[in-house]
Amino acid sequence: MDVLGFVCAVLLCSVVVDGKPTLRKDRVLYQDPEVARQQANDDNKSFQYDHEAFLGKEEAKTFDQLTQEESKDRLSKIVDRIDGDGDGYITTAELKAWIKRVQKRYVYENVAKVWTDYDLNKDNKISWDEYKQATYGYYLANPEEFEDATDQFSFKKMLPRDERRFKRADLNGDQAADREEFTSFLHPEEFEHMKDVVVLETLEDIDKNGDGHVDEDEYIADMFAHEDGGPEPDWVKTEREQFSDFRDLNKDGKMDQDEIRHWIMPQDYDHAQAEARHLVYESDQDKDQMLSKEEILENWNMFVGSQATNYGEDLTRNHDEL
Repeated sequence: MDVLGFVCAVLLCSVVVDGKPTLRKDRVLYQDPEVARQQANDDNKSFQYDHEAFLGKEEAKTFDQLTQEESKDRLSKIVDRIDGDGDGYITTAELKAWIKRVQKRYVYENVAKVWTDYDLNKDNKISWDEYKQATYGYYLANPEEFEDATDQFSFKKMLPRDERRFKRADLNGDQAADREEFTSFLHPEEFEHMKDVVVLETLEDIDKNGDGHVDEDEYIADMFAHEDGGPEPDWVKTEREQFSDFRDLNKDGKMDQDEIRHWIMPQDYDHAQAEARHLVYESDQDKDQMLSKEEILENWNMFVGSQATNYGEDLTRNHDEL
């Protein structure tokens, strides 16, 4: 899944221990990169798209902590690491390999950051009861504080959904997750055996009428709220055409689970390859299909907003940590 395509692709769990639970929209989100660019253009913010699409507005502030000179200096050191054969040029293959490495590191570092919040008895495993207590304990102990019908519905929906996902991640069936199993629970999009869960959760979130399918209006409503009553933006019209031409494969006016899988996890789509090609295309000034360090530094703002620099965090790390 391309970072542009996934926008997410990133699955982050809001952890609350001994405090009020925080609702989280934990469906893995996907979006066609070209449509996302059109959305950015509609808002006259296309110049920020690569940065904010990868970081989110809050995370993007990490980059703002550095001056342009500091950013270029640290990015220069990262380029040296990406250049595996040391020939002074970055190929699409080298950039793809680096993006995959950074993505994997991000996933496992994210799990490491939250592990102790869930492993309450410190046995280096996280049982379902530990996860439930850490995430939903306050709600279960104080249901009267959640009188709002929306909150009640959300928690009642999320708890069994999390339990279903946890059981799928628990490959050995011992009702406890080791590091790898818990990683697949928090980041199911990265694990083949979890992808059916990702598809099902996507269906459940978009299927508002509960008929087990996603029709065109539900598909559009998931990405666009038509609040002002005006005409739809061009990118929405494009998405309606996409639904008819490419999403609804059997032409019955709706998507089933197989069609949803084809939509959000196309077998012929490699997100790292797509991102690498995008970066090369946008920065390759002499059109030799490779990037020199100078070309990368000239387009530095795109790279600090790219997964190639781990959501901008690599720019604030010491060189030795990379």
